[in-house]
Parts: sequence; C-alpha cells; structure tokens
Amino acid sequence: MLQTPFYDPKKSYYENIDQGPFGIFADKKVFKDSGEPQYEVFGQKVYFPFGIPAGPLLNGKFIKAALDKGFDIPMQKTVRTRKKKCHPWPNVLSVKVDGDLTPEKVKKKLIADEEYTEPLSITNSFGNPSFDPDIWQPDIANTVKHAKKGQFVAASYEGTNWENGGTQDYINDWILGARLLKETGVGFIEMNFSCPNEGTTNLLCFDVKKSQRISEAVKNEIGNTPLVIKMAYFEEKTLVDFIQTLGNIVDGFAAINTIAAEIIDKDGKQALPGEGRARSGVCGSTIKWAGIDMVKRIKKLRDESGMDFAIIGVGGVTVAKDYFDYISAGADVVMSATGAMWNPSIAIEIKKMRWEMRSFVREA
Repeated sequence: MLQTPFYDPKKSYYENIDQGPFGIFADKKVFKDSGEPQYEVFGQKVYFPFGIPAGPLLNGKFIKAALDKGFDIPMQKTVRTRKKKCHPWPNVLSVKVDGDLTPEKVKKKLIADEEYTEPLSITNSFGNPSFDPDIWQPDIANTVKHAKKGQFVAASYEGTNWENGGTQDYINDWILGARLLKETGVGFIEMNFSCPNEGTTNLLCFDVKKSQRISEAVKNEIGNTPLVIKMAYFEEKTLVDFIQTLGNIVDGFAAINTIAAEIIDKDGKQALPGEGRARSGVCGSTIKWAGIDMVKRIKKLRDESGMDFAIIGVGGVTVAKDYFDYISAGADVVMSATGAMWNPSIAIEIKKMRWEMRSFVREA
C-alpha cells in the first residue's frame, strides 16, 4: 500500500527543500537496531547494506530522516561545484507501463499523469540542480555526524563543463567536486556517469575512454576514499569493455539509474514542459528487470576477472522482497528511490524479514 511520499511531487523542488520531508519522514520517530552490525560495506560496518540512492534525499533534513527510519546508507542527491537551477515543475509524474519497460516499449511514447498506483513507476526530471558548495558542504558534513552505529552517509556528484571549456577543464571540475565531497567525510563518493554529460555519446558512462580518464584523475585526488560509478543499462559488449577498463580503478559500480523514454500526457502533448525534456528517465517497478540483469552480468564479469569491487543494485526496489532478489542476483548493497519515497517504511520491513529470508543473505 502506497504511503504519503516523503518527497511531495505536487510541490516544486525548492518547496520540498524548504518544507520537506513529508509523511513518516517528518514524525521524528527513530528506529533503533539491536545487537552489533554484521555487514561490511567499503570497510564500514552496517546493520543492513540497504539505502537510498542519489535522487530523493535533497538535503540534510531528508538524509537525517532516512537514517532515523533505518536506511543505513542514505545518499545525498547529486551536487555540483557551482549553483545550478532545477528544471521547471513538474519534476515527478506517474508513468503507465504494462509490465517491464523493455527496449521495444522504450521506442513508444509513455503516458504520464499524477495518479500514483501500484505497481509504481514514475519519471523524474530535475536536471541535477545544485546549490553552491558553501551551502551543501557544511550540510552534508553535519548529516555525516548524525549517522548512528551501523550507518554512514554517501554522496553523489556530477562534473560540469561550465564555460564550454576544454576537456581538461571538464576533468578538473570532476576533480574539484570529489575533493569538496571528501572534505565532508562521506563514506563513499559516487560519480554520476549515467545522466546526460559531455561524453562523446549521450551518457558519459558509454564513453569508456573519457570515463577512464576522469576516474583515474578523481581516484588519484581522493586516495583511499571509496569511489563508485553510477551506470545506465548497458548492452553486453559495451559493458564488458567498461568493467574491464574501470574495474581496477574504482571501488564499486551502481546499476542502474533510469531508462529514458519519451513522456506524453493523456492528450499526446509533452508532459514535462521545457526544451530538452521530451525524453525523461523512468524508474520504479518497471525497470527492476534491468537492474537485476545488470547486477548479474557485472557479478559474472567480476568473478571471471578476479577483480575486487562492490556492486550496488538499484532499480525497482518497491517491496521488501525486491531487496533479497537483488542480493540473490549478486549485489553487495541494494538501494531504493521510488519505492522508498512511497514506502518510507521499507528499510524497517526488510530488517524484519531478515530471519525469514536469511538463506538469501550473505553476511560479512
């Protein structure tokens, strides 16, 4: 049953920042784990390797609420090295998809509205807005301190080519962003390579050479701080090349982000107003198949190569069982965005299921 979402899609991004979070994320109640944390993620003990990925946790208020509701690895929404405005409202809409959003269905237009029903799938279009670092740096550092035993905070960021500079200017911005996040003390840093960037193709993660160059530069800057790449859904040959090239550089891969499709309203018009928003990322239950598939393929490549990196499974985790499906597929960590928004009790539900599903759980 869908609950009141902690991010209100009827309000603007900035209204959510000022007024949110909502629902049970605003009730001030704190879930407390018992015993000792038994899992290890990037050398840090957690009660459960479950969290919320970059997206709905807009600032420290949201992250603290997630920690209090049992999400042991919440992640700050993608930030940048300078201020950038959000896309116009609306930013979130319900999307109607019958079953899995397969490559064949992506070729067709999807209808969106404001009626959120199960099985839940949505589209989100924010443009990765950001405040200046002098605002988000102290805010993130403060949330890091809020984490209790068995928890830690992560953060996502995106490099930007601000003045249409050269390749080195772009890489330098990735380096600067990583340095600023490292100073906050987050448990790991995620590079968002899966939203439109300045690669030679639409997504940076599909530009293997540029991804390699950026990853090497960033890892050299942050040293022992764990570094993760957020990925889109890959075709087989491209995935092999990507993992073989980057698997010994970074500390983990998070898959997937969203699957892009053309979004229209019931009248056939562009549902999200503004230039460049005809296509938008779709997430929720309809993309679970893609996230599971990517986790299985990445694990196979890891096993075959003998590389040592973590796999973070994301996509379509809307009920507690989905967590265990990802673990069975080979994920070391699982995260939920859309599902967590409308089911903010999901982390507690997963923890209560652990004994029933213990044969599927790999403890450290």
